[in-house]
Amino acid sequence: MKTAVFSTRRYDQTLLQQANREIGHELVFVQDRLTVDTAALAAGCKAVCVFVNDAVDAEVLTRLAAQGTLLVATRSTGFNHIDAAAARRLGIEVVRVTDYSPYSVAEFAVGLLLAVNRKIVRASVRTRDGNFELDGLMGFDLHGKTVG
Repeated sequence: MKTAVFSTRRYDQTLLQQANREIGHELVFVQDRLTVDTAALAAGCKAVCVFVNDAVDAEVLTRLAAQGTLLVATRSTGFNHIDAAAARRLGIEVVRVTDYSPYSVAEFAVGLLLAVNRKIVRASVRTRDGNFELDGLMGFDLHGKTVG
């Protein structure tokens, strides 16, 4: 299926091409956001793949439907950027990511906890500026505490 992939970054291309290797969809990568002005870039595509900053409102969906688009797939669990009622009226199916790895979400949360506790961003900026003072950079030990 020919699919226009909007808001594409290099990592999107790499991962989607790997996932598509055995399936063989024709992926058309577009760096621009999907808007009423860029919807024409999906002409001839049965599907569009979008992300959270794409505008998938009734006007955009109407243009997509007129071009023959039958499916909108979002690379997110949330779909509040898509007018689902308009898609339904126009006969466009909407699909989304149902969930993310709970391990990756938990690990990212622990990473953020460590970054905040150890003031890593502030320390990085100071170091880049040649300031190696420790004032205001002291965190606390997580040893013995429960993270979950």
